[in-house]
Amino acid sequence: MVEQPTSTADCPRQHHWIKFPDLLRSSCCETTTTPLSPQADSVKTARDVTRATLNDWGYDALGDDAALVVSELVTNAVRYALRPPQASAGQITLMLVRVSRHVVLAVADPSDQVPVPKEPDFISENGRGLYIVETYSRDWGWDHLESGGKAVWALFTPEEAAR
Repeated sequence: MVEQPTSTADCPRQHHWIKFPDLLRSSCCETTTTPLSPQADSVKTARDVTRATLNDWGYDALGDDAALVVSELVTNAVRYALRPPQASAGQITLMLVRVSRHVVLAVADPSDQVPVPKEPDFISENGRGLYIVETYSRDWGWDHLESGGKAVWALFTPEEAAR
C-alpha cells in the first residue's frame, strides 16, 4: 500500500530540519543545487549529478537507490512543469543536501499540484513513481514554495544502504 506523502509542515519530526524553502536559503549544510530544464534529457542529468555528488560525499552505496528515486522525481517534475498554466514557468531544480548523517534529495517544479500516490499498477507503463520513491527512500514528502510550485523530497541514510 502506498502511503500519503508527508508534508514537512505536518511532520514535526522532520519539520525542524527538512524544509526545502529554508534549505534553499541556508548555508548550514553541504549542498549541491542544479537547475534543470523541463525536458526528458534532464532525467539523465539529474542521475549523473546525484551519483557524482554522493560519490564526492563518500556515499557511493546510496548511488543506485538515489539515482532511481531522482529519476522518478524529475520525470514527474518534467511532466507537471509542462502542463498549463505552468508551461511557461518551466524551471526545475534538483537539490542534494547532506545534513549530519542524512542526505535529502529534493526536486522543485513550478506546479502547485500535490503529489498523490496511487496503488501501483505493475502492468501499466506509469503510476509507479511515488511507490518507487517510497520503497527506496527512508521517508519522503513535499513542501509548497513561497514563490509558487512545490518541492518533493526523499530522505536517505547512508548506513541503511549498506545493509
